[in-house]
Amino acid sequence: MSEYKETLNLPKTGFAMKANLAQREPGVVKKWQQDKLYEKIRETCAGRPKFVLHDGPPYANGDIHIGHAVNKVLKDFIIKSKTLSGFDAPYIPGWDCHGLPIEHQVEKKVGKAGVKVDVKTFRKKCREYAQRQIEGQKKDFIRLGIIGDWDNPYLTMDFGFEANIIRALSRIIKNGHLHKGYKPVYWSVVGASALAEAEVEYQDKTSTAVDVRFEPEDKTDFLACFKTQEGSLPAENSLPISVVIWTTTPWTLPSNQAVSINGGFQYTLVETDLGAGKELLMIATDMVADVMARYGVDTFQERGVCKGKVLENKKLKHPFYDRIVTILLGDHVTTDAGTGAVHIAPDHGVDDFNVGRKYDLGTLNYVDDNGVFRDTVELFAGEHVYKVDAHVVEVLKEKGRLVLEKAFEHSFPHCWRTKTPLIYRATPQWFISMQQNHLLDRAFGAVKEVQWVPQKGQGRMESMLRGSPDWCISRQRTWGVPITLFVHKETEEMHPDTQRLMEEVALLVEKKGIDAWDDLDPAALLGEEADQYQKVTDTLDVWFDSGVTHAAVVEERPELQFPADVYLEGSDQHRGWFQSSLKTAIATRGKAPYKTVITHGFTVDGDGKKMSKSVRNGVAPQKVANTLGADIMRLWIAATDYTNEMTVTDQIFERTADSYRRIRNTIRFFLSNLDGFDPAENIIPNAEMLPLDRWAVDRAQKLQKDIIEHYDDFEFLPIYQKIHHFCSLDMGGFYLDVIKDRLYTTQENSLARRSAQTALYHIVQGMVRWIAPILSFTAEEVWHAIPGNETRAESVFLETWYEGLEPLQEKGEFNRDFWGQIFAIKNAVNKEFEKARKDNVIGGSLEAEVEIQCSSDLKEILDALGDELRFALICSAVRIRHLGADGNIADDADGFGVKISRSKHSKCERCWHHTPDVSRHPSYPGLCGRCVENVAGKGEKRNHV
Repeated sequence: MSEYKETLNLPKTGFAMKANLAQREPGVVKKWQQDKLYEKIRETCAGRPKFVLHDGPPYANGDIHIGHAVNKVLKDFIIKSKTLSGFDAPYIPGWDCHGLPIEHQVEKKVGKAGVKVDVKTFRKKCREYAQRQIEGQKKDFIRLGIIGDWDNPYLTMDFGFEANIIRALSRIIKNGHLHKGYKPVYWSVVGASALAEAEVEYQDKTSTAVDVRFEPEDKTDFLACFKTQEGSLPAENSLPISVVIWTTTPWTLPSNQAVSINGGFQYTLVETDLGAGKELLMIATDMVADVMARYGVDTFQERGVCKGKVLENKKLKHPFYDRIVTILLGDHVTTDAGTGAVHIAPDHGVDDFNVGRKYDLGTLNYVDDNGVFRDTVELFAGEHVYKVDAHVVEVLKEKGRLVLEKAFEHSFPHCWRTKTPLIYRATPQWFISMQQNHLLDRAFGAVKEVQWVPQKGQGRMESMLRGSPDWCISRQRTWGVPITLFVHKETEEMHPDTQRLMEEVALLVEKKGIDAWDDLDPAALLGEEADQYQKVTDTLDVWFDSGVTHAAVVEERPELQFPADVYLEGSDQHRGWFQSSLKTAIATRGKAPYKTVITHGFTVDGDGKKMSKSVRNGVAPQKVANTLGADIMRLWIAATDYTNEMTVTDQIFERTADSYRRIRNTIRFFLSNLDGFDPAENIIPNAEMLPLDRWAVDRAQKLQKDIIEHYDDFEFLPIYQKIHHFCSLDMGGFYLDVIKDRLYTTQENSLARRSAQTALYHIVQGMVRWIAPILSFTAEEVWHAIPGNETRAESVFLETWYEGLEPLQEKGEFNRDFWGQIFAIKNAVNKEFEKARKDNVIGGSLEAEVEIQCSSDLKEILDALGDELRFALICSAVRIRHLGADGNIADDADGFGVKISRSKHSKCERCWHHTPDVSRHPSYPGLCGRCVENVAGKGEKRNHV
């Protein structure tokens, strides 16, 4: 064989079998940066229709995690695919920079602003800290192959951005959506600041639940409200009487000012003994049995009933203060839990506040910004609300007011940044009203005009809006954009020329940043009016910062346009960025800031648990990139249904690496068999290509059409599946196996070989583009290994979809149906080969001769290939007989039968086929006739395969 080896066209390529992605990818990243690839993409795309994916800003704190990687890579898929589809699709990354977490980190290092360090220095340190975090995250995102304008990202702490936040607020005020209100809001005692709904997440918490007695002030008057079957309840009843409330927040009892019941419910006086003698307890009638069971009471009597509305304005004694409280009616009282009566502390609950406002109850303001009872609070001065429950329970016991104390597990609001429990606290705050000028109604209308991917996102968004209260946008922080308002010292009304004043301030902030507001002397803008007005000292909710990026970025950057085509974030952003962006866009522009909203699920570990730093169950994207390669992570993201939870384990990444190798090895076959192929000289016109090669190009053309549609629909899993199927079955399982003989054994410049090479060239040109958005590093490597690349763009990312893939004619002898049947026959024959190998009838398939019995119709199809059918089936000889002829071949379910036998002929040393003409030519011992023709003659002619 060695003497004939030089006569073969053996594969040769510099495209390595082993990818070494972890080592190779950083060099590709460096080259992209040195070559300014992003800028070249923009130049190439200039003048095309725009496609704008607006990047939601991650928070500038901490290393990126697997969820960040999923988010940014999905965006990169879309940007790159839209560029290939002929759009100008810029990508402007951004970061959210203000807010509590950064303040906390800086406080650890330099102390609190205004205490250990002045405010300006503190803000400077916050800015420096955020910038360091941004640089670290940016480096990791770039390492993942994300191509974007990394040299010019948007930062919410940039002076110009801060100024545009102020301008967006000014537009909202102008459109009549802002008001100042006094109501309970979520309050972080750790951050000493108000929070909005979007900053709240619910976690399981074990609270102390207590049932507490409230004694009527006038026992006789109270008893007179209850009736028995016989009439009025005896007023001289000597038993102690209590209205029993149930609460999971004992710390709010010092602030209690009333008890609320439902006017439509019926209430019962229950006589029982809880261990301290007989007493009467008032409980909602429908709850009596359950409450008694909870108290562990078997013996009790119902002594009288009354409608809740009869008890309105009856007086009760506070359980431990010398204070009279009133029974008030409230529709919020239900029979879902408790006793049917709830205590009212207007300082610490929305329902409580609303009921209190209806009955002209004020607030007490017992708890300070840090969650500590003020010095004037009897019994509990100086105690923290997190720790005071035990003391409250102790006092209730001493006073004989405690009915039951029990641990209670429930879902409880926590700060999504600090992960600490929140309280409700009534304070004066600035709100964007959801009712003024019909903001909520308009938001609902806009939601219906948006495309939601997946569709269930619309229902989730509408659900979030449905329960959306007025948006509290004011915060009591240092590191944030100020609410740059002048309010009248007496009336607290905004200055009548607020829009002009806010623009003046915005211009100052553009030059000096948010410190400009602190430095501003009101007289500089207000003149003689300055003594009548004061500056607001609150800062804006950071969700407002990110929520107005449509105004500060999309409207401002010339390469973008409003509204954005796509927003893409995790599913939790229906309550966060998607919602804050929608509300501010409606409030400023009257329309949604996005045409399409795409959401992805959370990453979970092998046990289905959400990945988090606290649980330490995460898989660091940096580790994956530095061991397996970023392309493996990118392929895993494409191979996962991103609309649901995404399971991440080391084993899954290993399996993904196996799939990657299948795709890479298929491409390597293409490239290795294009050695010596010059597309400028050697391409064969489609009409002159062999039918099998035209079929392969047709398969690629059809797949490309599907792939483009999937990219357009933001469906990446089907792309992965179809490319993998194409490599495994269409190519690896059929076409590439069949054409090996022709590529290796026919003459170098023969039509047979050049036709196959032309097909491989067209397919790899298409395939490098199909994988480019997903396997970006590999695609770039492939791009530079394709012959003739000196005449093409320097990067695959400067290209559009390949247009050299031509479809087969629907009609004609060798159409799709024809090759589909050949494919089916080959699969059936392969199964028989496997059986023959197990039975030691043959070794390789070229040792086999195949006999096929089939119908006349199928025989006509097979006969069309003539002697070349053996090349299609990869055997040394094929005989076709009519079904039912002699030969003992069983008819299978597909209407044909197959019989395998071992060839009796010698093996050709060059092509390994077993044929009767091996060694017939005296000058070429060991060669078959066609190999002699290929070595010494004009070359064999192939017509079909």
